[in-house]
Amino acid sequence: QVQLVESGGGLVQAGGSLRLSCAASGRSFSTCSMGWFRQAPGKERDFVAGISWRGGFTEYADSVKGRFTVSRDNAKNTVYLQMNSLKPEDTDVYYCAAELNLSGVVSRTDSRYGYWGQGTQVTVSS
Repeated sequence: QVQLVESGGGLVQAGGSLRLSCAASGRSFSTCSMGWFRQAPGKERDFVAGISWRGGFTEYADSVKGRFTVSRDNAKNTVYLQMNSLKPEDTDVYYCAAELNLSGVVSRTDSRYGYWGQGTQVTVSS
C-alpha cells in the first residue's frame, strides 16, 4: 500500500520554474516506479515523466523533454518534478502515481499505476 501527497504547485509566469514534490508513505515506495501525469478539465490524463524504482531510468513526454527533470530520493520516500521554462500550455493539474514495478521499465500508461495522489494545480500565465 502506498499513499501519495503532491505539493509545490502554484501560479508562475511563463519562463519560470516550479518544483513539484510527491511524498509517499508505506513500505513499498522503494519498489515502485513513479510517474507524473497531468490532466486538464474534460481531457485525458497525459503522461509527463517517470522514473524507475532505483532512479536509473527516466522517461519524458516529448512536450517536456529538456525542460522537466524527474528525480527521486528513496531515503526520503519522495519523488520530484523540476519544471523549468514553463509555458502556458503546461497549465494543468499534476498527479504523481506509483506502480509496483521492479523491471526497471517506466510505464507511460496511466492504467498501469495503482496508486495516485490527489493532484496539485500548476498555472502558467502568459
